[in-house]
Amino acid sequence: AESRESQKPVFFKKTGFLHIPQEATMGILDRVSQVLRANVNDLLDRAEDPEKLLGQILRDMEDALKQGQSQVAEQIAQEKMLQADLEAAQKNTDEWARKAELAVSKAADDLAREALRRQNDYRAQVEIYQKQLEVQRQAVQKLKADLDALESKYEEARRNKDALVARAKRAAAQKQIGGAAAQLS
Repeated sequence: AESRESQKPVFFKKTGFLHIPQEATMGILDRVSQVLRANVNDLLDRAEDPEKLLGQILRDMEDALKQGQSQVAEQIAQEKMLQADLEAAQKNTDEWARKAELAVSKAADDLAREALRRQNDYRAQVEIYQKQLEVQRQAVQKLKADLDALESKYEEARRNKDALVARAKRAAAQKQIGGAAAQLS
């Protein structure tokens, strides 16, 4: 165990250097660090305005709502495109079925086979589009539900903003009074 005397800074007159033992340096740096952290935290605490923070949260929620509305609109547009593709594939299926019947009635077997092959291709497309359309409809419904929930939370936050600001100011005042009372004790 070193004595306190060996931890004291030593000044060397010949060289003009001041030697500070490592233990003392670490203690000083720790204290400076602690003081700096305390001052920075105090500045941040004073800079935090609950009204400004809630305002920023509401602005962020508004942005999220706009993005959500845009995404819902895009997904609805995709749903309509899939519906149009499905209807076109169904129309082509019916058209090739009619052509196959016409070819059979004219005894054109090669044309009838080709028409049936194309009818089957379009029927397969119809099935694919039906599945995709169902998945798209479910996705749109989920996005709409999520958007409704976000809108509800946004409206609730907007309605409660003043109450939340008042609560935060009341808590800050109570903290300040508690601190003052502790200093008087």
